[in-house]
Amino acid sequence: MPETASTESVDVVVVGSGFGGSVAAYRLAEAGRSVVVLERGRAYPPGSFARTPSETAKSFWEPGEGRHGLFQVWSFDGIDGLVSSGLGGGSLIYANVLLRKDEKWFVHEQPLPHGGYEHWPISRADLDPHYDAVESMIGVSPYPYQDTPKTMAMEEAAAGAGLSLQRPPLAVAFSRRPGEDPVRQGEIPLPAYGNIHGVPRTTCSLVGECDVGCNNGAKNSLDHTYLSAAKHAGADIRVRHEVKGFRPLEGGGYEVTYVVHTGADGEPATDLPVRTIRTRRLVLAAGTFGTNYLLLRNRSAFPGISGALGTRFTGNGDLLGFVMDASRDGLGRDLGANTGPVITTAIRLADEADGDGAAGRGHYIEDAGYPAFAAWLAESGKGLGTLARAFQFGYRRAVEDLTNTADSTVGADIAEMIGPGTLTATSLPLLGMGRDIPDGVMRLSGGRLEIDWTTETSLDYFDGVRGTMRAIAGQLGGTYYDNPIWWAKRVITVHPLGGSPMGRHEGEGVCDPYGEVYGYPGLYVMDGALLPGPVGANPSLTIAAVADRACTHLLSKVEEGALAPVSNPRSLVEEGALAPVSKPGDGGSDSTDGFETVAAQPPQPAVAAQPPQPAVAAQPPQPTGTASGLLFTEQMKGFVALGVDDPQTGHDQGRKSKDRLMFELTISVDDVDRFVAEPGHEGSATGYVESDLLGGRLDVERGWFNLFVEDDDVDQRQMRYRLWLRGPGGNPMTFVGVKEVRDEAGLDVWRDTSTLYVKILEGHHEPPAPGSDDDAPVLAAGVITIHIPDFMRQLTTFRTWGDSRVGAMEGFGRLFLGQLWDVYGRFFRDRDDESDERGAP
Repeated sequence: MPETASTESVDVVVVGSGFGGSVAAYRLAEAGRSVVVLERGRAYPPGSFARTPSETAKSFWEPGEGRHGLFQVWSFDGIDGLVSSGLGGGSLIYANVLLRKDEKWFVHEQPLPHGGYEHWPISRADLDPHYDAVESMIGVSPYPYQDTPKTMAMEEAAAGAGLSLQRPPLAVAFSRRPGEDPVRQGEIPLPAYGNIHGVPRTTCSLVGECDVGCNNGAKNSLDHTYLSAAKHAGADIRVRHEVKGFRPLEGGGYEVTYVVHTGADGEPATDLPVRTIRTRRLVLAAGTFGTNYLLLRNRSAFPGISGALGTRFTGNGDLLGFVMDASRDGLGRDLGANTGPVITTAIRLADEADGDGAAGRGHYIEDAGYPAFAAWLAESGKGLGTLARAFQFGYRRAVEDLTNTADSTVGADIAEMIGPGTLTATSLPLLGMGRDIPDGVMRLSGGRLEIDWTTETSLDYFDGVRGTMRAIAGQLGGTYYDNPIWWAKRVITVHPLGGSPMGRHEGEGVCDPYGEVYGYPGLYVMDGALLPGPVGANPSLTIAAVADRACTHLLSKVEEGALAPVSNPRSLVEEGALAPVSKPGDGGSDSTDGFETVAAQPPQPAVAAQPPQPAVAAQPPQPTGTASGLLFTEQMKGFVALGVDDPQTGHDQGRKSKDRLMFELTISVDDVDRFVAEPGHEGSATGYVESDLLGGRLDVERGWFNLFVEDDDVDQRQMRYRLWLRGPGGNPMTFVGVKEVRDEAGLDVWRDTSTLYVKILEGHHEPPAPGSDDDAPVLAAGVITIHIPDFMRQLTTFRTWGDSRVGAMEGFGRLFLGQLWDVYGRFFRDRDDESDERGAP
């Protein structure tokens, strides 16, 4: 992946534009800092969200497949996740609910079923002023209409079951201005900070399309609020910019690497130029999945990061269920699930932490509406009934035509063909969320994010949620149905949290209570990844409030002189380092109100490292003289661990944690005669090293190979490998590997020549002088070996060139076998001596 140099430098880089990133962008830009927001997705002004089947097919985020849409669907063991990719993050597709975390649910050292505890180092009192600030900025109000069927049904069901219900604050404009009466599709006045899209907005039309993007602009999503205000305050907001990595710089600050995706839909993201930007403060707000993926992928650049990285994952207790066949007085009851915004009510169930005698972990149940077109899809899914009615309609019309008895009006017949629509009319989805057990662990496997999580440890909680849903269904004269994936004990979450939790110290969390990463000043996490457990209620407001609090703290340090501003950051950009900004209608790339909208790759599965391929025959270089050369390809695999300097210990720890290490190298000798004659027997190595702990598949920038270097011990030789690598964020590393070839008890030639003891050093280091060792810090260590099938393939990869190709193979073979004889021949010589002694008279 080619790299484009850049001297761009700013005060703050914000990665992502969701509830944490947008708040950070606004707060820091408003305070006069130079802020650059890097958002991987595109901008979605009102009217641009997909509605047709062809549009919807393009609405998924898989850049490796040429898809740059709004929805990204993740699938892990036991849980699936749905998140957003676009300017405004999750606010583009969430259901608008801005509830505060319950005061008593900020638990302290609450034990978890299988060890450990959940602890919140902040309180409701800490967040209340920031809750106020976020609500004021976004604009919230409860659902105002009194005649909406699903809302009335939920209120009746709660009253009948003795449950506590409220109409929660919603980030939706129901009226043109606060305090006015609600009106449908009324034009919303422009705020003082303007609108980043430059497109008019209108009030809510009650069509239930909140979760697929509001084409009215009635949602007070972050692009219309915080991000518009941030841009007005001077923030540089760049869409379709995907962050690939980052690393700390000597003397402070961070360097961020990213790509800019300029391709159109349908063009896979491959070989994009890598760009860089330097910043004094780096705010990670790419969402729980995105932020943890980036931290795990760039872990080699942060050797001191807490071991808590990847822990405390939770889906916030999300569970989808359904009320079906609702009835009243023996007749079907129309619940009107597609009227109104998606959510209008919230029922709260108590928690043992409330201290009022309740047992178990608390939860909320909310009505979950859907768009009208989803009802059509559901009704058409009743295939046999729909086909039967269509056949009856066609048959009846044919008979009437043949008998000349056809009626000139056929509305009743068409209505009968469509059907009564009772499936959707009498049904209502319910969304549950609450305090499940935050015991999931996130890691990388094969370059992809993986989560070890199960419903089993939270089964009591989920049974409680299902029980409440069943009670609601009973009150509505209907039947409760689980989400079909629950049959496999799976859930889908739209509220993933944790992985980089805050804690009182680095043994408890990755970040301090203000989101700053322990050991790395100026590196912040400000999204759902920071939370140490479930919020319980919808978490969006809490994420935003936590970010607002973090910014207040950060700015207090700025005022002390810790962060001086950089003026006019654009002037520091090299010519051509950034894609040009297109204006609407100029025929260039998509744009919105003049900010950059060149496409970007995602920071995750689409660009994940591919599984290692078997060794293949490398092509020899063209001869440059009379010298004869040789090359072969070698592949080795094993395990590695960070934070250890003993290879065997690293191997054992890595094997237990499934942290793999492998390389595929082409070893080249350009002059075999010289190679044989010189005591260092030095060749070159090219190829790649692959390890999730080091950042995925890393190309070798420069490589040395030494065959059978003599040690102080005449009965020992070393095969040495030294490879210069660079992590995704640009951090340099040196792979140092040694095969110890020595004669010990027994004949162990295969073990010695197939086992490589590895250390990963920080920085790039050339081979030390003879008799000296590397003194650089050790980042990781492990052991890799040649598997027999890989060795057999290796034998097929030898290639020679030059005037004496056969002689090159012979020379290399004589050196290899001769050195082995020098080391291991004593085994045979000793056996001969013993035989001679036994046979002596």
